[in-house]
Amino acid sequence: MLTSREPVDPAALRREVVHSTGPGPTGGWRRLDLVEETGSTNADLLARAAAGEDIDGAVLIAEYQTAGRGRHGRQWIAPPRSLLAVSVGVPTTGVRPDRWGWLPLAAGVAVVDALAEVAGVSAGLKWPNDVLVDGRKIAGILAEVAAPAPAVVVGIGVNVSLTEAELPEPTATSLTLLGARETDRTRLLAAVLHRLAERLAEWRTATGVDSPLGRAYRRHSRTLGTRVRASLPDERTLIGTATGIDDAGRLRIDTGVESVVVSAGDITHLRPVSGRDGSESG
Repeated sequence: MLTSREPVDPAALRREVVHSTGPGPTGGWRRLDLVEETGSTNADLLARAAAGEDIDGAVLIAEYQTAGRGRHGRQWIAPPRSLLAVSVGVPTTGVRPDRWGWLPLAAGVAVVDALAEVAGVSAGLKWPNDVLVDGRKIAGILAEVAAPAPAVVVGIGVNVSLTEAELPEPTATSLTLLGARETDRTRLLAAVLHRLAERLAEWRTATGVDSPLGRAYRRHSRTLGTRVRASLPDERTLIGTATGIDDAGRLRIDTGVESVVVSAGDITHLRPVSGRDGSESG
């Protein structure tokens, strides 16, 4: 399969999304940088913050990551220019820490919206941080708290031109494999950044799950209403129906005996199950 892997155009992106006022409802960001290669864009922004740099509204894009990662340090490596690999600094001033768990969910909604708008791809969300098309992962999200300033770094990776042989796992997919109508990474990044700024504005003003952000997340969710198996770090397992998301972005699971609320940090894996015996589906 032949693939087009043109470089991202940072000048075009700056004209499109960078504004001095930082992230807001108009889709603005304060600063945008692109590097050809790095270990991890998330790690780089976290290091900037640790060194005392103001990362609020910062956007960092990499054409190639040598140490891209997801939750629990899972590796995410792909050929140069085959992904969208971007991290942003999100200021948390004025937002209670117990609401920060909604940030990866807000980013997921933004990615789903952008893929539909630009690529014509209908995707859904697997709690807490995966974007799926027909059950296959097309994007992942990683949110990490920066220090010492109160900020969160949100990293987004979207599979754009990966071939079957290049997929990091057999359950993944890419825009090219889906026959998407658009795979230009500059256009896709612009849409993701616009939609993300809009969802972050909603996140700042949200008062609970019945906010516009909460309603959008539930509309896109592929987890809510399904039976799931949640693997916990202490080797315990929860099996039940995912019934809702709470005001902190945590997943509520009804086991039939009790209703348990888990955060993204509480689980190592969340998988769909079929049947009352808890066997995995798919």
